[in-house]
Amino acid sequence: MMKNKHIGSRFDDFLEEEGLLAESEATAIKRVIAYQIEREMAECNLSKSALARMMRTSRSSLDRLLDPDNASVTLLTLQSAALALGKKLKIHLA
Repeated sequence: MMKNKHIGSRFDDFLEEEGLLAESEATAIKRVIAYQIEREMAECNLSKSALARMMRTSRSSLDRLLDPDNASVTLLTLQSAALALGKKLKIHLA
């Protein structure tokens, strides 16, 4: 009887072996951040244009921040969005 070598392995282990773990985690984190910002915008009844003005940035820059597939976002942009929404940005290593 042949034993399946993948039974019991973790998906994270597979991604790491393929060199995709860091990129996958970055994309997942970005999707969560984009979702949280959009949720806060809805709660505050803010349009994208209004938030962009409050952040002193362009609407296209805000669109990049809210794009869940665009993982390249600066800490300054995240901080600016958090402050505009009356929140604090907290980042920690786990």
